[in-house]
This record gives sequence, C-alpha cells and structure tokens, in this order.
Amino acid sequence: MKRSFWIIGVALFIAGGASGFFLARSLEKESASHRHHALRQAGYRYINPLLECEIAQEYIQSGPLGSMKRKVSDLIGEKVAAGDVQEVAVYFRDLHDGPWFGINERSQFSPASLMKIPVMIGYLKLAEADPGLLQRRLTFGGSGDWTAMQNIKPSVTIEPGKSYTVDDLLYRMMAYSDNNAWHLLFENIDYRYLDTILAEVGVSYDPDKEEDLMTVKSYSSLLRVLYNASYLSKPLSERALELLAHVEFKNGIVAGIPAGVPVVSKYGERTLGSGNEIKQLHEFGIVYYPNNHYLLGIMTRGNDFARLADVLRDISGLIYAEVDHNAHTIRN
Repeated sequence: MKRSFWIIGVALFIAGGASGFFLARSLEKESASHRHHALRQAGYRYINPLLECEIAQEYIQSGPLGSMKRKVSDLIGEKVAAGDVQEVAVYFRDLHDGPWFGINERSQFSPASLMKIPVMIGYLKLAEADPGLLQRRLTFGGSGDWTAMQNIKPSVTIEPGKSYTVDDLLYRMMAYSDNNAWHLLFENIDYRYLDTILAEVGVSYDPDKEEDLMTVKSYSSLLRVLYNASYLSKPLSERALELLAHVEFKNGIVAGIPAGVPVVSKYGERTLGSGNEIKQLHEFGIVYYPNNHYLLGIMTRGNDFARLADVLRDISGLIYAEVDHNAHTIRN
C-alpha cells in the first residue's frame, strides 16, 4: 500500500567504548593471529547492548563463514533446480562479533508484513516520552477487513466495535500478524512522525512510490538496532524483541531450530502477478544459540507458499547446524 510499506535502509550503528557499565562478556576468537571481540552489557533476555566492537576483516572474508556460505549456496541451487523456489536472498550475521555474509543480498523483494516492525518501533519511540501511550485505548470500527488480503491468516484478530490498548494491539500485530491491528495502529500515528524516525535511523526511501522494494541486507538492520538497543531505550528494545518472541508462524526459521532454543522473528508474505502466480515469503529472526546469537534473514520468490516455507526451514536448519559445529570446534 502506498506510504504504508517503506524501503528500509537503516544505517549501520557503530558504538564506541563506554565506562561504568557492567559487561556480560568479552568474547575473543583467534583467526590466523587476528583478533576480534565485542563487549556488551548484561541484564536483559533478548537485547544485548553493544558497547564496543572490533572486527578482524580477515576473519570475515575467510574461516568458517566461507564454508557456511558455500553450503547455503549449494542448498539454494538444489532448491531452485527442484522447482521449490525461483530466487532466494540470505543475510547471516554473528551478533557477538559482527562477521556476516550475504547471498543475493542486493536483490529486491516486496516487504509486505515485515513493515509492521517500523510501526511497532514508532509507537515504542513515542512511549519513551509518553509512557501512558501504551495503555491508551483505540476502537476498531470494522469498516473493512484488512486480513482478507493475507494468505497466512491470523488465528486471532481484533473485533469490530471493541477497544484495545496500544500495547495489546502491538502484541496482536506482531504475534498474530493481524492486519486489522496493524491498520488501526497505522491510522492513529502521524505519517510525518514515521518519516522522521526513518530519517533518524538512516532510512532512504521514496514515499511516492507505488511499490516499495527492499533488500535482505538493509532490512536486517532493523533487528540489529533492536538487539543492540541503539535506537529505542533498553527496556523498550527488550519489549520489542519480546513481542517478536510470540510470533505464531513456526513453519520457517523456527522449524529449522531445535526445540528450546529461543528465537524472535517476523515473516512477510505477498502475492503478485496478473494471476496471483508469484508468491513471496520472507522471514527475519534472531536465534539465541548459547553464547553465539545470530541474525538470519531469508527472502524468497516462487509459486507455492508451502514450498517456500520449506526453503526457509531448510536454510535455517543448515545454518544452525553449521553454527553448532563451529561452536563445538572452537570449544575443543
């Protein structure tokens, strides 16, 4: 929808050193005599505030990430050859140290429901100055059903004539991806304020475009600013990721992760083409592998949502297995 979905290009946040903070850990690894480490603040479940980061470029360009990227590329090739998917873009980032790799990371896709995250960030940013905002009530008139356009229907949606707190609407918008909750929130926030937020975090976009497009790499920055607590306050960054921990879509990234490993995620789906023949299914998440959290973004284009979900699952499973293997190799 015009002006409701934006191209996300959040500038990379670079944090300097800070004194007087309690540090969770100083993570150091060796790679051909080059060192990189990150210092972060403890005390939160989902966020991991970045205090200082030093990265050895040699580690990013070689080492285990090179092997992981090759294996993911091979898997994508197999999926394309089998007709399960037409195009895939992947972005992986080690959230402790910062090394990353991308596959087709400059390819553009339609973000769809992924753009509910900026709306959530907008309300939480307003709540920093107005804590009572989250308990303010909004009434759903029910003049239109915005869930009708969704292929993956929410199991729960808001009801016409009922009022809900902003906090409850944020939960429903994130957990159930309820388009009705999204629309009620969206029509009660100033477009210009959202424009200001996007400018503040470094987003470049054209509000007059009919069809907004984005890349897997640029969108990933949104989860990074939440994880690093670099835009919202630490409590509200934690709240944002806590909301994403309740997303009910479990057929993609979560399906590739062993039970018991925490994941926060958001998916988006879109149907395009004169005959609705083009399907897009995307998902971005943070996987809280013990002592080695990582961000994974996957965007896909094909002709069957179930097969695209399987692609998300299989890429997620492969990457988790690689992270697990590399962690055990380092320990041993």
